[in-house]
Amino acid sequence: MYNQGLFNSWVPKLVQLLLIIIFISVIIPINGVYIGNVSAMVGSTGMPSEYFVWASYGSTIGMGAAMPIILRMKWRYKIRDKVTVIFILMAILSYVSGTTDRPLLIVANSVIMGFLKMIVMLEFIIPIMFMISKDGNRGKFYSVFYPFSIIISQIAGYFLALLAFDHNWQFVHILSAVVSLALALVAWVFMHDKYFGFKMPLYYIDWLSILLFVAVFMFGAYVLSFGKQLYWIHSPKIISASIASFVSLILLVVRQYTLKHQYISFKIFRKNNVIHGLIMLLFTGMFLSTGSIQNIFTVGILGYDSVLNAKLNLLMVPGIVAAGVYMAYWFKKGRELKMFIFLGFSAMLAYTVIMYFSMALQFNFERWILPMLLKGFGMGALFIAVWYYALDKLEMTQMMAATGLVLVWRTFFSVAIFSALFSWLQYQFQIEAVGNLAIYMDGNSFSLNQVMGNMKAIQFNAILAANKRLLGYICIAGVGVLAYILAYDFGVDRHKAYRGFKITSERRKHKAKLERTQLQEIEDAAGAVI
Repeated sequence: MYNQGLFNSWVPKLVQLLLIIIFISVIIPINGVYIGNVSAMVGSTGMPSEYFVWASYGSTIGMGAAMPIILRMKWRYKIRDKVTVIFILMAILSYVSGTTDRPLLIVANSVIMGFLKMIVMLEFIIPIMFMISKDGNRGKFYSVFYPFSIIISQIAGYFLALLAFDHNWQFVHILSAVVSLALALVAWVFMHDKYFGFKMPLYYIDWLSILLFVAVFMFGAYVLSFGKQLYWIHSPKIISASIASFVSLILLVVRQYTLKHQYISFKIFRKNNVIHGLIMLLFTGMFLSTGSIQNIFTVGILGYDSVLNAKLNLLMVPGIVAAGVYMAYWFKKGRELKMFIFLGFSAMLAYTVIMYFSMALQFNFERWILPMLLKGFGMGALFIAVWYYALDKLEMTQMMAATGLVLVWRTFFSVAIFSALFSWLQYQFQIEAVGNLAIYMDGNSFSLNQVMGNMKAIQFNAILAANKRLLGYICIAGVGVLAYILAYDFGVDRHKAYRGFKITSERRKHKAKLERTQLQEIEDAAGAVI
């Protein structure tokens, strides 16, 4: 007997909704590495921070690797068995991460946890999507889910940083293990033990393609994480990892053309919206990477600890909420995405401009409210609108396969490549700034003791000068991004009125059929939840 819901029939609908919110609120922030605790992990293990940054990227790569096979996994196993086992495995991995001092083991755990996390997350995302938008409107769903997920991540990041500060970073992972075991017990009690539908075989899954997918991006993540420390192409390790990533990519592409059931279809790159969506996500990553400059300023200049830094990110919450509410209104009115995306990039540019003029030794906490509000609005707007546009006009099967690539591109590649670039440039600008300041230190005017006594101030001013110069370049690039958004037509024919272009009845029928198909697939996947 089949059951398309998540829970037993005796569980009240209100309790089902509450359980879904609890499950998704825990699944979203759980990871193999918590960025806010990296400094504590470095101090405890004595290992370079690059290992833990690499592990953080690995979590996203694992999530992307799971996307193309999620629906097959959903139809293969009973929901109770699958969710329970995955939470038990995540508890074990969290415990191992919290009790080991081997960074490579933490990296491997992060990849596996990301893979498992995405499989179980979709079980709750699809019912939420159907409850929010019964007509299958992805824009309406994104307007609620993305702000919710970002806010949950920020709140969890603050409390986990507070726990690590009061106790230690190991305590956070042990707590994650305990919570995962508790959710495994809840899943076993409340979820049904019936199949979703017919049992779909797993032999169609090409595990070699999954390994190649992970290898491509994990080798690339190693390069972007350790590039500055190992001095880029001057390091044999960086060269070897770059070659390994490129070879893995070639093998992955060739492998797909030899399979009957492809793991990833590259046909999506023929679509104009996918290509331009990836470009806009790359620009989004450029603005999000300014967070590394912000951290240099807050930690290096203002002396913020990890808890205060995490509290600072909570100031983005009102902006994120505003973006979700405004985007829902935008979709309800049926307006084009162009100006909303332009508004999102404008907010990120305004944040960068304010930061450019804020590089000073004195900066109180209240002055962060406006720039963080703008950053939150820009992040929420771009996550919703650009993601919607990049995956628009794709069928459900294409969308699931494309989501893995786009997820890795947005959350890992675009952020990692600009973070590595900004880190290297900031270091070079800082050295140059120290040299420029040294010009004014005439040995006849300043004694050695005077220079050494002011070394801290000299270093601080060099950091501020480097940050300001880098932010200036980002502002100039941001103006170019806005020009690109204004110039791009977003698939709308500007001359359709002049040319007398009309949508044919066949095209209308095809569009309506595609929408009905997508809605039916969503209903089938969501099941009898409400």
